[in-house]
Amino acid sequence: MHAIAPVTFFHAPHSRSSVTRALLEELGVPFDLVALDLKRGEQRSEDYLAINPMGKVPALFHGGVLVTEQPAILMYLADLHPEKNLAPTIDDPLRGAYLRWMVFYGSCFEPAIMDFSARRAPIPPTQCGYGDYDSVMAVLAAQLQHGPWLLGERFTAADVLWGGALNYGMRFKTVPEFPVFRAYVERVQARPTIRRAFELDEALVAEQAQEAVAA
Repeated sequence: MHAIAPVTFFHAPHSRSSVTRALLEELGVPFDLVALDLKRGEQRSEDYLAINPMGKVPALFHGGVLVTEQPAILMYLADLHPEKNLAPTIDDPLRGAYLRWMVFYGSCFEPAIMDFSARRAPIPPTQCGYGDYDSVMAVLAAQLQHGPWLLGERFTAADVLWGGALNYGMRFKTVPEFPVFRAYVERVQARPTIRRAFELDEALVAEQAQEAVAA
């Protein structure tokens, strides 16, 4: 088997890309980190916009290919390293559910919590891509009742995504404090790899703060 070249990971701490860093820790594979300081607007720099015109993190560059959008990045990484067993294979009965919940994050969860946070007036569910906020939360809660992980007994990259998403959502009051959400988040956040990613990000935040003072 040919060795897989490391990916280049464009990342900013205290952002959504922290979830991608957590998955890379779960995978335990080498990668090249390019850290951006959001407070200094580095994500809007000419150099970075040439990489990702959306000016968002995370972004991944690998083998001449750019991958953006968090669920796509997580799926790409998990499929790139099948030996780590963090994604059901195409012939696995869990593959469909895995893809469903990875895509549900961007198609339903994110727009629902953004509308909720902005206090936008609900529109009729038949005209709304995600239906309605309460249904999004109820469907997700019902899925997690099958625990301990999103797909039942098997931990996957989807749990890295949702453990981070629900943790941030409850912290910023855009996700209800359902007991099933809290218990699930605590299980995910207790993993040593997830804790290590958090600690590395906190060290990066401190480093960026020192650089800003010195500049």
